[in-house]
Amino acid sequence: MSKSSSLNIREFINQHALSRNQWVLIALCFCIVAVDGMDVAIMGFVAPSIIAEWGISRPAFGAVMGAAPIGLAIGALVAGSSSDWWGRRKVLLGSVLFFGLCTLCTAHASNVTEMALWRLLTGLGLGAAMPNATTLLSEYVPEHRRSFLVAAMFTGFNLGSGVVGFIAAGLIPHWGWQSVLYVGGALPLLMLPLLYLYLPESARFMVTRGMSADRIAKVLGRVTQVPMADIQRFESGEPAVAARQPIAVLFSQGFKLRTLTLWSTYFMGLLVIYLTTSWLPTMMKDAGMSVDRAATVTAMFQVGGTVGALLVGWLMDRFNANRVIAASYLLGAVALVCTGKIGLLSASLVVLVTCVGFCLSGAQTGLNGFAPGCYPTLARATGVSWMLGVGRLGSIVGSSIGGVLLSQGWGFSGIFYALAVPAVLASLSILLNRRGLSTQ
Repeated sequence: MSKSSSLNIREFINQHALSRNQWVLIALCFCIVAVDGMDVAIMGFVAPSIIAEWGISRPAFGAVMGAAPIGLAIGALVAGSSSDWWGRRKVLLGSVLFFGLCTLCTAHASNVTEMALWRLLTGLGLGAAMPNATTLLSEYVPEHRRSFLVAAMFTGFNLGSGVVGFIAAGLIPHWGWQSVLYVGGALPLLMLPLLYLYLPESARFMVTRGMSADRIAKVLGRVTQVPMADIQRFESGEPAVAARQPIAVLFSQGFKLRTLTLWSTYFMGLLVIYLTTSWLPTMMKDAGMSVDRAATVTAMFQVGGTVGALLVGWLMDRFNANRVIAASYLLGAVALVCTGKIGLLSASLVVLVTCVGFCLSGAQTGLNGFAPGCYPTLARATGVSWMLGVGRLGSIVGSSIGGVLLSQGWGFSGIFYALAVPAVLASLSILLNRRGLSTQ
């Protein structure tokens, strides 16, 4: 290349095979999501021990359990715009450091109020990490492989959520519930040196911020392992947008419909998933099923979701992504109706619950891979973060209304029939998203 040559970053990444350092980036983002999942799920495993030791009721401990989801929503909403101003790398490093330290501090809480405060702060860091890992990864992998690779990254969340259960089972009997929180806080902090050394800044972000060609060449060349010394000018490979503020882009001409449909789809999906996973064990136990059996059936929802995420991501890279996600939500609605119809004591329950998780969690994870391509680099992290933040409201609603419906006399079948409605609405919403301006 001559000294006066320019390089389109988007085309360059799409046309080249993944380098070793790009695979390292994928692995690092996977690890970030895994420790994120571990710290999100950690209180569910230590709660029984804390309740017994402190002698408090389950409703009283509800403030602790509800604090992290609120923090997650706030963290996601705030962190996106921060990342689009300050960079993906800085916000990711800061968020991992913050939620690691807050988890360690949670172990030293002496009452419900203190613990709820630390979990709220932990949630802020957790909410910042996920969308920025998604955004950074999506900007360094070829678009024809993006959906599958982002979906694979998100399986780390399920892995972390599951592994912490085994950690709790091994540590609590010998060293108490605090030891689990020490491990949950130490792991992200131990990752920080690796993240500092090997986590790159987004080259496309650097272009939007007008950074020097030499600086961009150094970062992009190291990630892709292709010499960039002769490149005089870098382009992001995206059409210009009229708005200059990230949040303004989300509601500007051509993006408003995409934003609103992404929000509604993600909200509906999380409402269904969280109501199902939060209250299914209770409903099965009330029906006379053993605790072990109830736990196994609920776990199959997560297993199905992990496999579904990979398949949906793979299909999205080969067919129309909107239609693949919509079909998955719609099939999830069918599976919900079938599950409600057969009842809790049917031999087919495990299979159908697995199918529900396969379809709904698969679609939800696919949405995480789809959203980055809906926005330009200037507002990509903001768009992804706000989708996740608004969607978290769906998880809060889903977790809350399950108890209300059960207290009002709703049975298992009625609840699952009702859950099919938001699943169908999610399917219709993501189809409507196709009318928005494509920036992929």
